[in-house]
Amino acid sequence: MSSPLADRIRPEKIEEMVGQRHLLAEGMPLRNIVESGILPNMIFYGPSGTGKTTLARIIANKTNRKLHKLNGTNASISDIKEIVAELDTLAAPNGILLYLDEIQYFNKKQQQSLLEYIESGAITLIASTTENPYFYVYSAVLSRSTVFEFKSVTAEEVVPAVKRGFEFLASESGIEANIEDGVYEHIASACGGDVRKSLNFVELSYLSANVKDGKKDIDLETVETLTQKNSFRYDKDGDEHYDVISAYQKSMRGSDANAALHYLARLLTAGDLASATRRLMVCACEDVGLAYPQIIPIVKAAVDIALQVGLPEARIPLADAVVLVCNSPKSNSAYLGINAAMADVQNGNFGRIPRQLQNMHYDGEDNKNKGQFYLYPHGYPNHYVEQQYLPDVIKDAQYYVPGENKNEQAAKEYWSVIKGKNKNK
Repeated sequence: MSSPLADRIRPEKIEEMVGQRHLLAEGMPLRNIVESGILPNMIFYGPSGTGKTTLARIIANKTNRKLHKLNGTNASISDIKEIVAELDTLAAPNGILLYLDEIQYFNKKQQQSLLEYIESGAITLIASTTENPYFYVYSAVLSRSTVFEFKSVTAEEVVPAVKRGFEFLASESGIEANIEDGVYEHIASACGGDVRKSLNFVELSYLSANVKDGKKDIDLETVETLTQKNSFRYDKDGDEHYDVISAYQKSMRGSDANAALHYLARLLTAGDLASATRRLMVCACEDVGLAYPQIIPIVKAAVDIALQVGLPEARIPLADAVVLVCNSPKSNSAYLGINAAMADVQNGNFGRIPRQLQNMHYDGEDNKNKGQFYLYPHGYPNHYVEQQYLPDVIKDAQYYVPGENKNEQAAKEYWSVIKGKNKNK
């Protein structure tokens, strides 16, 4: 069985690649790095089919390094050890370039196993991911790597690759192709910016075409039929994946049910149930939050149902939950509060926990003021008593500011009355 067309005509020089001119044009950062021959550890981040693997191969050839390719979905630490065993041998005289595809599927321990070798320079790592590396790549690996973002390839940029694909197949088979006007452009557009998938379309169109007068007759109508059922999948699997997810959550946050349902439909048509449910739950907590706190278990229940029944029925409870989130009042007060509190903690702005809150079981003999002195709120009127809870150095910090919605304002009013009575005593 022959390899896919995309592999058979994979570019061997940077000049032959399509797209990524912001990285690979003359004078651009990544192009300069490759030309220098001195490679840092790198992470290629972006949609599938945009040239990440191709560029890794070109870099390995250009720098005369042994290329090893692993995939995060099935590789293991033992695979890394086997590669390390080749160091300082005739098999890799100029060092090893490890291309780790889909690094987001490597767990923390697996990613940590790389550190010793990439720090010493024994292995140069090029990792690729379709997920945001700042969320999915272990921080120690990330800090030792340079991230380059690959962008969707435009239809205009894909057209030359489509033409080259048809020319290669004609040369390979010895049968020329009679290609109707518009075929190149349609395939380039239908692939959604994924060069690999556009070449899959090219091969499918060529193989399925009838021979007429000694030539493959490739007409636009047939090509449109072949690509009709698959075109959206090309949009889903890579190039606009992150934009769709972002638009989905921002539409819910912006209370636009029509837009949110549209982006939900795109995610579900693509089969991305995980992203649809995850962002929905995040939005319920982050953007509706305390304005309507009951929404959190409601959305969780809808997600549970969706995961239980699976697609296509999952669209029904998810649509219910998405519209509910859109129509609900919004408050990010708790979200802002925890962010502010975490910023204090991470910046070292904290102190010793007040004595009355500590888990005290024993006072040393040197302590002249024995006892914990904790005041149990349930032993006081309205189940409240004033005492200090924050450490001395931040005792007046305010992280939570009530939102202007009915729920939070009611709680604010309630506690202002209770705490006001306590102060007046």
